[in-house]
Amino acid sequence: MKNWNRRDVLAAGAALAALPRIPFAAEAKTMMSRPIPSSSEALPVIGLGTYEVFDVDSSAGEIATRKEIVDRLTDMGGSLLDTSPMYNRSEKVIGDVINAGVNRDKLFLATKVWTDGREDGIAQMNRSADLMNTEIIDLMQVHNLRDTAVHMASIRESQEEGRIRYSGLTHYTASAHAAISKDMQTFKPEFIQINYSLGEREAEQQVLPLAQELGIAVLVNRPFQAGRLFSTVAGKELPDFAKDFADSWGQFFLKFIISHPAVTCVIPATSKPHHMADNLGAGFGELPDATMRDRMVEYFNSL
Repeated sequence: MKNWNRRDVLAAGAALAALPRIPFAAEAKTMMSRPIPSSSEALPVIGLGTYEVFDVDSSAGEIATRKEIVDRLTDMGGSLLDTSPMYNRSEKVIGDVINAGVNRDKLFLATKVWTDGREDGIAQMNRSADLMNTEIIDLMQVHNLRDTAVHMASIRESQEEGRIRYSGLTHYTASAHAAISKDMQTFKPEFIQINYSLGEREAEQQVLPLAQELGIAVLVNRPFQAGRLFSTVAGKELPDFAKDFADSWGQFFLKFIISHPAVTCVIPATSKPHHMADNLGAGFGELPDATMRDRMVEYFNSL
């Protein structure tokens, strides 16, 4: 069986029917945002992940493409750019994009600490700032709960010094939800980052309600379940009931996520400017209500 990706799905959908009338991004001027609970700062609901897709050479062509992607993010009202030292060259590429002319002031830069020990952690966080060409990191997250107590203490010190604005904890598997729930209660971060999608709904059971209870902002990774959601809908037209709020399968998947009241921002990764534009369209127009969300789950489960 063919391993379908988004390009295949879009092509198949175009063969089945014409694209919907007017993109939702054209019907509103401002992307939806959610308040960060700890500060009430507004954060646009669609961001950009960089895993794999920003791990490229710093050649003129590669940087130009990434700059176009980030320019589309900011031009359409988005701001959050998420990365990690684990993503190899991604932090440096972000710095190169900023050097190429992207306005740092329009970005909410989120990265992670991914090592063991206090001194190594501090050195890694400082290097991240240098690579990204920024004096202040908006969000520093403990990646995959690695040495959480040590790094959270260092992050809090940097917050007091004004070099980091927010603290966070991350993981990408449902098997870690119990552990991240425990650490949310212990360390009270301002953010968590977890996996959540129509194909991975486990976060609804404990993590998302706990985030609401504790007043913790939620970033969502793996919104397309590493492409599996597109494989599931390959060759299928967007259902009629969804066309009032989505122009594409990508927007269908993303709007399911951001319509959950606990979710602050979703961070799909892409190396394609036109996919970035499509993802950003999910930040405009109507969101499905609780009844529609149930219908979306029922429909997806039937495929």
